[in-house]
Amino acid sequence: MIEAQKENLNINKLVTERKEIIMVEGDMIVPDSKPDILNTICTSGVVSIYKKEAQDGKIRLDGSINTYIIYMPDGTEDQVRGLNTGIDFSENINVSNCSEGMNIVSEVKIKTIEAKVLNGRKINIKATLEINLKVYNQDSVEIINEIQNATNIQILKEDLKVNSLLGQGETKIYAKDNITIDSMDNLAEILKTQICLIEKDVKISYNKVLTKSEAEIKIMYLTEDNRIGNITYKIPVVGFIDISDVTEGNLCDVNYEIRNIIIKPNAQEEHSIYVEVEIGVMCYVYEEKQINLIQDMYSITEKLEFEKKQIMTMTDKQCIQNIKQIREKVNLKDIEGLNLIDVDVTPNILNENKINTKILYEAEIAMKYIFVNSKSQIIIKEAKTPFEFTIENLQNGELLNASNDIEIKNKDFIVQDGGDINCNVDLQIDTNLYRNASINAIDSIQENGEREEQDYSIIIYIVKKGDTLWNIAKEYGSTVDGIARVNGIENPNQIFPGQKLYIPKFERISENSYE
Repeated sequence: MIEAQKENLNINKLVTERKEIIMVEGDMIVPDSKPDILNTICTSGVVSIYKKEAQDGKIRLDGSINTYIIYMPDGTEDQVRGLNTGIDFSENINVSNCSEGMNIVSEVKIKTIEAKVLNGRKINIKATLEINLKVYNQDSVEIINEIQNATNIQILKEDLKVNSLLGQGETKIYAKDNITIDSMDNLAEILKTQICLIEKDVKISYNKVLTKSEAEIKIMYLTEDNRIGNITYKIPVVGFIDISDVTEGNLCDVNYEIRNIIIKPNAQEEHSIYVEVEIGVMCYVYEEKQINLIQDMYSITEKLEFEKKQIMTMTDKQCIQNIKQIREKVNLKDIEGLNLIDVDVTPNILNENKINTKILYEAEIAMKYIFVNSKSQIIIKEAKTPFEFTIENLQNGELLNASNDIEIKNKDFIVQDGGDINCNVDLQIDTNLYRNASINAIDSIQENGEREEQDYSIIIYIVKKGDTLWNIAKEYGSTVDGIARVNGIENPNQIFPGQKLYIPKFERISENSYE
């Protein structure tokens, strides 16, 4: 009676990965406390996803765009004013192989956002969102890795390293604080806000994952005496996720998601702004597992029947970090006498090219320069700078799946005479890599009577293209070791078409295995 020994493999299978472009639109009525709009100067926003759900055949996303509009007022002496509104959206994205209970990892970026003046009291806002979705399905499978109490069974094994899912967890973190502005500034209204998560780090201890980052808040505001101020503030974002049996040697994927934002000025005499950001953190932990996979088997004495099941898992998981320094000179027209108060920098990857041991990326940084003139008027200038980076020293690079997280570590812009600006931008690029592995595993082994004994003692066989010693031995009821020994073959993995082999009859006296 054959007894099969099994081991468990936990799989976090990537069901689908896709990019979707959606349009979000809404109207805003200007509050009675604000002057009429002559025209808009700048529109920006911060997107948050407060609910996502996997359903049969689709994914539902619910979110909001916290929108900021800088505009030129009509009929007043004010040079600029600001508006803030939230545009809610709900989107159903068709995903044919999605089903309820699957896990969703999403990254949402604002590609474009603009405001159109309908009349002096009403604005139409349109935004284009790029949504990068990954849908995962977790499964636990049993793999036969050893056969016991079996005589005269030949076994073909392969040692494989796979990344088995050890566990997952998530937590919710609130980054909140009162941001103090200059005591000389009596804040009138907020003109613009940017929020990004930087300095991401993960520490793993026994049964616990510590996630650390900082929420960088940049706020542009208008004072009562029509001056424009800027402040940048960082709030620590620290969370603990309990996952059983995790240790320092495990690999960890962490995804951050902004879910809700509250930004509002406190009482004017406090000279501060209250900020609250709700952040969702999802964590997947993997262990590198060595499995002794049985690829094929046969018995010299018995007829064996078994099925094979195909298992998709991941292997070769790793993270590579690069620092890219961009040093460029940009020429902008008509900026003499203007004061540069801020630059929005957005990195974008344009193309990926996998070649053997390398992955080559073509990318660019889009820069929005915000100037103020002597009359406190805002002038916007835009420019793009291309750059490239390479991930090297990879094995089978063309087969690897890659995703990049780009963080702006440092930026410095020096305005020179003639409209030249020296741009110094440092980027940290974290590239996560893994390879999909398809495993054919044996399942449901049964004995079905005795195998018919061959009359020959030895036969001659001419090797054909695609033959292996294992397949030949299996067909004729011999063994790889026996064929190799009789024919003086030193490497059983090397035989050649046209080669003449003597196939010995197997003596049914002992158990043997080939690995």
